[in-house]
Amino acid sequence: MFPNTLFLQVTDIERTTEQESILDLLFAGGPIGVIIVIVLLVMSVIALYIFIERYLTIKKAGQVDQNFMNNIRANVSSGNIQAARTLCQNTDTPVARMVEKGLARIGKPLRDIDAAIENVGNLEIFKLEKNLSTVASIAGAAPMIGFLGTVTGMIIAFFNMAKEQNVTPQLLAGGIYQALITTALGLIVGIIAFIAYNVLVVNVDKVVYKMERYTMEFMDLLQEPSS
Repeated sequence: MFPNTLFLQVTDIERTTEQESILDLLFAGGPIGVIIVIVLLVMSVIALYIFIERYLTIKKAGQVDQNFMNNIRANVSSGNIQAARTLCQNTDTPVARMVEKGLARIGKPLRDIDAAIENVGNLEIFKLEKNLSTVASIAGAAPMIGFLGTVTGMIIAFFNMAKEQNVTPQLLAGGIYQALITTALGLIVGIIAFIAYNVLVVNVDKVVYKMERYTMEFMDLLQEPSS
């Protein structure tokens, strides 16, 4: 009899566990817990969207064909500045826009050309870093919002315990659920956003390095005729 009873109990536990979905667990913490979970889920969607959009944009910005600079060199050396500018205008990269600004300033002192290119470069970096601060904010705010859920959950649990004479696990379950679920979800969202932010920063740095490299190559090109 005992083995059969134990088997039926285990079967009932497994069946109950299967019926509980992830959403049931996420929204088991009461109204405040549900609000915090929804906020964290929205933040995770925003962070994911920004990461994908920025990653693709930054990767595209860093794709510079070496033939581009070879063609620029050939056109400048032959005195065909307009062809070089046209090539830059038809190439959608930060490097092309910086070189195009430098070509437009040919004839002026090299210091002025370098300053014009640097200004364009700063604008391009600003464009590449668009919304990165939002991902960083989510990385920092998500765990804090999760901890807010922890505090409010414990407040609810102790409040329920204080107003009842007979304390049962079911009485405390809602507050404890809220405390644990919001903390875990906040940490998960924060960790993912933190990793995403650092991946984007590393890729931006790679693009900035390429921009500096090709800028120096272009400035050296302008000085070649005078040497």
